Amino acid sequence: MSKRALISGITGQDGSYLAELLLEKGYEVHGIVRRASTTNYWRIEHLLDRIQLRPADLLDQLSLIRVIDDVKPHEFYNLAAMSFVPASWDQPMLTGDYNAQGVTRVLEAVRQVDSSIRLYQASSSEMYGKVREVPQTELTPFYPRSPYGVSKVYAHYITVNYRESYNLFAVSGILFNHESPRRGLEFVTRKVTDGVARIKLGLADSLSLGNLDAKRDWGFAGDYVRAMWLMLQQDAADDYVISTGESHSVQELVELAFGHVGLEWKKYVRMDPKFLRPAEVDHLIGDSRKAQAALGWKPEVDFKGLVTMMVDADMARLSHA
Repeated sequence: MSKRALISGITGQDGSYLAELLLEKGYEVHGIVRRASTTNYWRIEHLLDRIQLRPADLLDQLSLIRVIDDVKPHEFYNLAAMSFVPASWDQPMLTGDYNAQGVTRVLEAVRQVDSSIRLYQASSSEMYGKVREVPQTELTPFYPRSPYGVSKVYAHYITVNYRESYNLFAVSGILFNHESPRRGLEFVTRKVTDGVARIKLGLADSLSLGNLDAKRDWGFAGDYVRAMWLMLQQDAADDYVISTGESHSVQELVELAFGHVGLEWKKYVRMDPKFLRPAEVDHLIGDSRKAQAALGWKPEVDFKGLVTMMVDADMARLSHA
């Protein structure tokens, strides 16, 4: 009998890679989508004949209960969220509704319908914010610096709470930044690789960025969804940091991306204060030794491989546009 998985956020970067992985492993894959006047299926277009999409919403408890009752999943991956950090300053209430209370609704729906379902919750390195130690582990105290980070801390602890109170198999993956050609254009990595491709192809003449000194631990989303799956295959539920353990600045990202197409970045990059955050996260770098030991997971794509993969994909996409 094939396993059934339910993925919220299936139309996002991680959801699309996870759906691919689970299909490869022989799962029956169902995805939750919100009813909307326009669809945003470009990341999963190539999978639409192999997955089933179902309407539900993290703001609507009853819709979650119905979809879980209907699908009867063995595994539930909650990847739906307001995921763009700067936008959380513009919509702090909605961010909390989706990322904090939305997770409570998911946990409560699982508990009510079938408490044997294994649940993965997407936590975030943004929970560390103003970091208390470098690198960050599962035991590093959180100090979030945005409404997004704050909402994710709530979601993280409510997941722990349900695990300990109701004996649910509920885990959180504390994923550090993970990118891919499917990343949204508003995220700095994709903004850079798309900008580089546009400049190289003569479609733009400059690229405006905020803080070039910000450092992040960037990995490949395809590697990170494998860790999500591994967490739900363990004997005991636990939380894990997933990261490369390497830190790179936005400037390094820019140098690599422009260098890959033979351009001198300083000629094209403009600093724009409107892209600076009200409170910046300092030095995010993860220690994933626990995941490497317990799950046998390690990242396969390195930073240079990731950036060149993304630049090449944007070059190809814009050449055909």
